[in-house]
Amino acid sequence: MRKISPEALEFASLLQPGDGLAWGQAAAEPLTLTRALMAQRQGLSGIHAFCGIGWADTLDPAYTDALRFTSYCGTARNRLLQAAGQLDILPVHYSGLEAALAPRVDVLLIQIAEGRIPGTFSFSLACEYLAPLVKSARLVIAELNSQAPSTPGMVTITRDEIDILVPVCRALPLPPEAKGDAVQARIAERIAALIPEGAILQVGLGALPEAILSRLHHHRHLGLHSGLFTEGMAGLIHAGVVDNSTKAAARGVSVTGLITGGEAAWALAQETDLIRLAPTSYTHALPVLAALPKLVAINAGLEVDLTGQVNSEVAAGAYVGAIGGGTDFARGAAASAGGLPLLALPSARRGRDGRLISAIVPALGGPVSLSRADAGVIVTEEGVADLRGQPFAERALRLIRVAHPELREDLSREARDRGLLRPHHLRRD
Repeated sequence: MRKISPEALEFASLLQPGDGLAWGQAAAEPLTLTRALMAQRQGLSGIHAFCGIGWADTLDPAYTDALRFTSYCGTARNRLLQAAGQLDILPVHYSGLEAALAPRVDVLLIQIAEGRIPGTFSFSLACEYLAPLVKSARLVIAELNSQAPSTPGMVTITRDEIDILVPVCRALPLPPEAKGDAVQARIAERIAALIPEGAILQVGLGALPEAILSRLHHHRHLGLHSGLFTEGMAGLIHAGVVDNSTKAAARGVSVTGLITGGEAAWALAQETDLIRLAPTSYTHALPVLAALPKLVAINAGLEVDLTGQVNSEVAAGAYVGAIGGGTDFARGAAASAGGLPLLALPSARRGRDGRLISAIVPALGGPVSLSRADAGVIVTEEGVADLRGQPFAERALRLIRVAHPELREDLSREARDRGLLRPHHLRRD
């Protein structure tokens, strides 16, 4: 391991033409390293960069004059690259992201903290797909940030696994503010009512998951096993709502791959052993998820067709979402004893012309991110549609009931025209 200052970092002497790079996402991005990479990009040749969720200014279309960007998602600042036609998408389930990245990544840039065991480092805010890349990448450049929390993990990093260490003292970026609305509040209330005592939760990122978490303060003995850990989760731990007491493995501990929460989550990670980072091969593994009792997986979609297929990736022709871990956790919750695979979305949105655009559709306008075979319970502000074990006709009827009231008649007509509903189905309804 070689220790250098940020000023001494010269990527032209470290990278080879055509190298593939990857780095941590959200607040786990090693900003000292990635900003230096952007500043020095003109001296590099044919570099491909894989980025996850981008919160910082390093994802800018201006930098595509010398770098090529790939991601699994079109969220946050990734949308700037997507809108400029400068973002390629790697369409894989999150459980398969580790294997997909290993042959593509020659150089890993990572933010770490001092480990709790002498001679080791902590993954700090993100372990997930980074953990195997520490071992497989040709070159590992680590930003040792004294302001990053030292988080317990299922795996640690040894000094022998770091090639270049760059000590810094840099503030962590706060997550973007997630503002909810009245529709999301109604969806959150419906979902909170479905979550049983003792459930183990997985949620995604954004205003709706935070609204759901804020409505769980009267629950007891909840657990957390999630791809990401948010500020709302930290609040539930402080309130005694989450104690992880129903788990057989990692009892008493919240397991996650990525901490996306802000200061409350960072302090909890630094000061306690209540959050444990794990690689994606554990957080998203079907046998691990199936063994969790009452696993409630809460994910979002952009649209659902009348048979239960979900598009969570593309809206109006733009890649704005992700496949992510939706299928992994839907299948895990379906296999869990007492588990509940939930998918939440507003029933409709307003177009630029003020017209209502339904999220319950006859046919998807984008790809099938979650198959109809994996469809679980669809929740909108209008109601709950349990599609599990239901044939096409019953699925269509249940989804029409949770569609926007002004759009139900058109959906019924489309369902009839497509042969999903017959006259006797409508008479029964």
